[in-house]
Order: sequence, then C-alpha cells, then structure tokens
Amino acid sequence: MGFVTGMLAGIARHGGDPGPLLSATGIDIADTAKRVPIERYAALYNRINHELDDEAFGLFGQPMRCGSFEFLCRACISAPTLAEALQRASRFLRLVLPEMVISVRRTQGRAELRIAENRRAPDNTDDPGRIFAFEWLLRLLHGLSCWLAGRGIALDNVIFPYRRPAHATDYALIFTEDSRFAPTVPGGTGTLVASFNANLLDLPVRRDEAALSSFLDGAPGKLTTLYRRDREMVIRVRDLLRAALPDTLTLDDIADRLHLSPRTLHRRLDEEGSSFRAIKDALRRDLALARLSKSQDPIARVAADLGYADTSAFYRACIEWTGMAPAHYRRQWEASQQ
Repeated sequence: MGFVTGMLAGIARHGGDPGPLLSATGIDIADTAKRVPIERYAALYNRINHELDDEAFGLFGQPMRCGSFEFLCRACISAPTLAEALQRASRFLRLVLPEMVISVRRTQGRAELRIAENRRAPDNTDDPGRIFAFEWLLRLLHGLSCWLAGRGIALDNVIFPYRRPAHATDYALIFTEDSRFAPTVPGGTGTLVASFNANLLDLPVRRDEAALSSFLDGAPGKLTTLYRRDREMVIRVRDLLRAALPDTLTLDDIADRLHLSPRTLHRRLDEEGSSFRAIKDALRRDLALARLSKSQDPIARVAADLGYADTSAFYRACIEWTGMAPAHYRRQWEASQQ
C-alpha cells in the first residue's frame, strides 16, 4: 500500500480526487495492511497516467506525456547491447524528464545505474511522492532492461536517497534484499545507486519490433507485472511456506519439494534478487499485520499460527516491522477506523 500512496501523491498535488480511480480499480487505501493484487496496481498505474496525461504521475514540474514510454522502448530495441540501450534511455529521459538524470558507470567488474535529482529536494525528503519517483524510475529502467535482455537482471544492492520507508520490506521482492538508505539533506539533491555485475551490460538486446507490439499492450503499467518469471521462484517458495503454516519449513525442505538441490534453490532466489529468509520474513509480516488489524485473535495465537516458537520472538519481529508492539499496533489500527 505504500507504493499506492506514493503513486497517488501527484494527483493530490494537482488538487485531484483519487477516489474514482481507486474505486474503478477496486483498491481500498484505508486498509493499510492489505496487499494490493498486482493486476489492480497495474490498472491504477495506467489509469493515473491517462487521467493526468503524464506517465510520471504528476510528480514533476514537466509532465511526461502519454506515449513517452513507447518511444523510449523504440529508442532502445535497435541497440546492440544492454549498455547502449541504457545510454539511449538516459538521453531520451533527459528530454522528457529533465528533473532526473540517468547515468551508467562501469568500474572494475561492477556496474552502477544512477538516478540523480536535478532539482532541490523538498524540506521533507521522505515525502511519499519523492520516494515513489525513485522507486518508479528504478523499476521502469530495471524492468525494461530485463525485457530487452530477455532475462532477469539481478541487482546486487541499491542505495536509496531517503530514510527507510515503512514498506521497505517489500524492496527485497521488487529490487534486492540488499537495500540501503542514505537520507538526503533537506534542500539538497539525492542520488539512487543500483549496483550489478558489469558483464550484464554486454548482454545483447533480444527484442524486435514484433515483440514490442505485444509488449506495449497494457504498458507502461505492464512493467509492474513484467517478467513474472523473475519472481517465479520467489512466489513458489512463498506459497509453500504459507501452505505449511504453522509448521516452519527449512530451505532444505523447500528444495526437496521443488525437486531442486538447496544450492540451486539458493542460486535461483539470488538471481531473482531475494533469499529464503527475506521471503519467510515478508510472508510472516503480511499475515501478521492482516491478523492484527482484521481479527481479535489473542497475540499468542497469532504468533503460534505463524510458526513463532514463542510470543516474545513475535513481539520483537512486530516492533522491527512497525516500530510498536502487536497490541499497540492493533489499538492504533482500530482508532484509525473510527
């Protein structure tokens, strides 16, 4: 839901009412603990773009008019390698999104994709719109790179220029488990740095005009569902862990059920930018917050149902997720609904 809040920030800045768009896509932002189905999120993405005629969600001084993403893709598909495609993307975005500067650097076997502000950060550098602008642009460039190369591009780590947001747990499933946060000084400028293996820049671009025609059906919101194969193993592991609750499966257990060796499973998850522990922690968080907000089940029962050996471990986990104890979180949720 944190991503939805950021996506709506531009509408609020323009004095618009997001209510009709949310109703049309079946999203209830009052339920902060609820997961948003990826298809509804993608639908909201496209509706906001068309409502504002701005594929950057009204987050910048200059709108990025509808159709920009299509021409970004057309600029990239004839590139021989991913490196050249990203250079073309950088030059194109400089024209349609001058408030952000994209660059790619290669040093000693490592590559860095940099997204830098070309404007002064607001006094509140944790503004949801500013955070989403970085999240969106990284996802756009990363997703497009995966599609152009015809495979997943694993990000080793990403440094985000703001404090850790409440929804940062999901970064492990979207970007990389190694997500770091370096807040920008108010009034200054921030730079996001995504690091990955430099050899990936030499991957050939495998898409052509025919593939692009199919890809553009549902774009640019399609980027949020793009390359579900690069999340396939994450999803399969998550589903197995959930089905087994309250029993806790180990990495070896999961590998055995998937007919893989533990080493292969670890490598597949690493390629998708995740890990067994990150998936398990994210699943427990989602289920725990939903139970705390939607039921009056005793805290001890919630902990047991989620596979925690004792209630104190669940308390510590909840404080790490939300900054407060389970009972406090439940009371705050109930108060917000009155």
